[in-house]
Amino acid sequence: PEPPEGGWGWVVMLAAMWCNGAVFGIQNSCGVLFVSMLRLFGSSEDKQLVFKTAWVSSLSMGMVFFCSPIVSVFTDLFGCRKVAVIGAAVGLVGLLSSSFVSTIEPLYFTYGILFACGCSFAYQPSLVILGHYFKKRLGLVNGIVTAGSSLFTVSLPFLLRVLIDSVDLYKTLRLLCILMFVLFLAGFTYKPLVPNTKDKEGGKKGKFKLPPAKKICNFSVFKVLSYRIWAFGIPAALFGYFVPYVHLMNHVKDRFGDSVPEEVLLLCLGITSGVGRLIFGRVADYIPGAKKIYLQVASFFFIGLMSMMIPLCKVFGALVAVCLFMGLFDGCFICIMAPIAFELVGAQDVSQAIGFLLGLMSVPMTVGPPIAGLLRDKLGTYDVAFYLAGVPPLIGGAILCFIPWVHERQKLKERAKPVDGETTEKMLENESTLVSDTTEKPVKELDSGF
Repeated sequence: PEPPEGGWGWVVMLAAMWCNGAVFGIQNSCGVLFVSMLRLFGSSEDKQLVFKTAWVSSLSMGMVFFCSPIVSVFTDLFGCRKVAVIGAAVGLVGLLSSSFVSTIEPLYFTYGILFACGCSFAYQPSLVILGHYFKKRLGLVNGIVTAGSSLFTVSLPFLLRVLIDSVDLYKTLRLLCILMFVLFLAGFTYKPLVPNTKDKEGGKKGKFKLPPAKKICNFSVFKVLSYRIWAFGIPAALFGYFVPYVHLMNHVKDRFGDSVPEEVLLLCLGITSGVGRLIFGRVADYIPGAKKIYLQVASFFFIGLMSMMIPLCKVFGALVAVCLFMGLFDGCFICIMAPIAFELVGAQDVSQAIGFLLGLMSVPMTVGPPIAGLLRDKLGTYDVAFYLAGVPPLIGGAILCFIPWVHERQKLKERAKPVDGETTEKMLENESTLVSDTTEKPVKELDSGF
């Protein structure tokens, strides 16, 4: 059905906005939790402390994306509402159980896997359900929804700092469970307008049979060359993307000590990221077709450049300016993910297209922060880590430049196919008429002869 462009869709938009805020607000505030974990679980004798602790946050963020292909399958089978509600419940259990550990190792499972998997199952349906209610305003709505994570990223670091200082890390994690409980309730608003596979296969009989494997895992999206380039170009750009979120707080402590409020940097990232999502989400609505990719190209270029400038900042004010620019283009990159997916593969395959992309993104986002932590442990400084973190976005942005050209060529080929089919049919019709004419003429001659 045609999207209503509003109505109940505005309630769904607010629920999806809370989802983005709760999931990525906690994930992006990992720098504050990271410093607290170092202090709580670390010891001066452990020479790989930063490396081991970084795995908690990076594994959590990586698993959010790694589970996405599986989530897309479940979303197609059972619908957005059930998947989102169950995911929020699992995330709540994972976060609550993280508040009862006594060493760093159990957090790899409770926070890095269980909590993150729940977040993944809650997050992806929030992207898919928006396409049920909006089409013309999809860019704007995606900008508003993804701005939810910016609002939480702005406020949570300060709240977490106050909570950790006044109580402790364990009770802080239990209080964060409130966000997940509200997310659990928000999932019930995802009323689907497009029937899921269970409804289609069940039909009037009310019995659900699993569809063929080809329908469950729709790898046909990889036949689209422009999507294939996008799905591998984005992960190539993200090896250094999550490094500042994990290590920036610790880098500030190394360079400036406790004399500066390092949470201000996350505040700057969050504010300008929200502004970027609102502005570029609306701008994307006016850019036709796959040319929206150029916004992501520009964002990766500036993100890479800003990452390389972090070690060059000798005063705290310069670091604030860098974070303001980085947040702005971070918002640009994130808010147009779903609109680009709709452009490249169409609405029918968008769920699994987004799922496969997020799954591929999980590898670089998981690997990047621990490597940066290892470099810090070996070299005693984050400088080399931030320089290297800026290289992949530049390479990934260069790869993405080819997508609009490739996509236009694909569209021209698709337009040419029906034309060729029509001309072939006309030729066959002409041949059939010629054959009928030649057979009729002798018959007439014979008739006249008798």
